Amino acid sequence: MGTKRVLIVDDALIMRQRIQDIAVEAGWQVAGHASDGSEAVAMYEKQRPDLVTLDIVMPETDGISALKEIMQRDPEASVVMISAVSQKEKLAECIEAGAMDFVVKPFEKDTLLAFFEKYLSKP
Repeated sequence: MGTKRVLIVDDALIMRQRIQDIAVEAGWQVAGHASDGSEAVAMYEKQRPDLVTLDIVMPETDGISALKEIMQRDPEASVVMISAVSQKEKLAECIEAGAMDFVVKPFEKDTLLAFFEKYLSKP
């Protein structure tokens, strides 16, 4: 089993870097970064990472639209939403669209570290 790869999608560079630092510490390789939903879908197609972290609120194409498009192209995709939006309707919409988990910003480093470690062991 090789190293797991993650695609990090967030419009804020500082957030992408923070998620990357935590993912790397947990033993993941970063397949790439994207700053909006359409870029995320294109990178997913090219990279086929093991996991995608996806923000909801982004300029251009939002995270929910990107999630739906990724799931349409690959129903087996593993996507976790990482967003400051914690409204129940948005959470329900994400889970319904295929997201496997949801982390609310601001998150503690240990919360995200545990999350990455949990998914590292998944086949």
